Amino acid sequence: MVERIKKKPAENYFDYSLLFIVLFLLGFGLVMIYSTSSYEANMQGHNSTFYLRKQVLATIIGLAAMIVVANIPYHFWERFAMLAYFGSGAMILMVLIPGLQYTANGATRWIRIGGLTLQPAEVAKVGMILFLASLVCRMGRRIRTTKGFFTVLLIPMPICLMIWKITNNMSSAIIVFGIAALMLFVASPEYKKFIILGAGGLAVIAALVFFISQAAASENMGFRSERILAWLNPEAHASDKGFQTLQALYAIGSGGILGKGLGQSMQKLGFLPEAQNDMIFSIICEELGLFGAIAVILMFLLLIWRFMVIANNAADLFGALLVVGVMGHIAIQVILNIAVVTNTIPNTGISLPFISYGGSAVLFLLIEIGLVLSVAKGIRLKDT
Repeated sequence: MVERIKKKPAENYFDYSLLFIVLFLLGFGLVMIYSTSSYEANMQGHNSTFYLRKQVLATIIGLAAMIVVANIPYHFWERFAMLAYFGSGAMILMVLIPGLQYTANGATRWIRIGGLTLQPAEVAKVGMILFLASLVCRMGRRIRTTKGFFTVLLIPMPICLMIWKITNNMSSAIIVFGIAALMLFVASPEYKKFIILGAGGLAVIAALVFFISQAAASENMGFRSERILAWLNPEAHASDKGFQTLQALYAIGSGGILGKGLGQSMQKLGFLPEAQNDMIFSIICEELGLFGAIAVILMFLLLIWRFMVIANNAADLFGALLVVGVMGHIAIQVILNIAVVTNTIPNTGISLPFISYGGSAVLFLLIEIGLVLSVAKGIRLKDT
């Protein structure tokens, strides 16, 4: 008598570790936003929870969007790849329309739709990930040719230039290009081209910094040139472009190993501009010390590790590239934010993912996490 062995159907995979890390970062971010922004909110005549309530609302909407996107098969979005690319470009152009544009802290980077404000640069990051993942899959082996390589590399340039020139947001333009470069790096085996381009880029940047430092006596230095000079010598520009950097360094230095304690920061009391936004990592260092800073960095490293696990086990190239794009977005932004706060690179407006204040940023980051979870659900677990 032959026994029939019934094969169990393969189970779908769900990455609870990734979900836990994201929820932890969101919760921690809300705590730090309240701790950092309550004083400034009171000084502006608002309730101490003013910034917290706005971030909580954006987070709830983002979590709802994440759940919806996670439960939709990720290949559904492939048909909207072209629309995502050109649609994000159109949204950036809408910043030029007087009735739609919205200005905050002297920067016109948002559009107002009804009672909601939206930053088109955040839309462009998601759109670029979706479009390049679809494009690379369609190109196939052609991506290995020189023409294919530079085609993919040049695709994001129009969007990057629009973000830089129209919204005056060079940091987001760098992030969008960085996302494209990382996705191309993963998809292409031609590492020699990346080494040559990287070395050339570093040489150009070094030459530019040297030129600006030598021309410091000029009275016609541009806005970003002044930022580079403030980066090289923040003490010499303590009353201008170096002020924020110095205050951030004071906060980091005064935190010590274990910090002053949650809510006990001095720099957030009107000394450090944009404390709840770009400089929130310095307040984390001041209140929670080196221990808290390392803990936050470790959580981001765990997040990147989970992305790599999902990308390596994705069902197809399209899913893997989606995850790589999201991984590149978050990794680049974390590295640049911490580098700015510690004065490793010139000061530029880059938020810390999931932690800094910003409704558009957290909303579209959670949509990206939904895409990653959707890819993870496509992984089949076989019972051996």
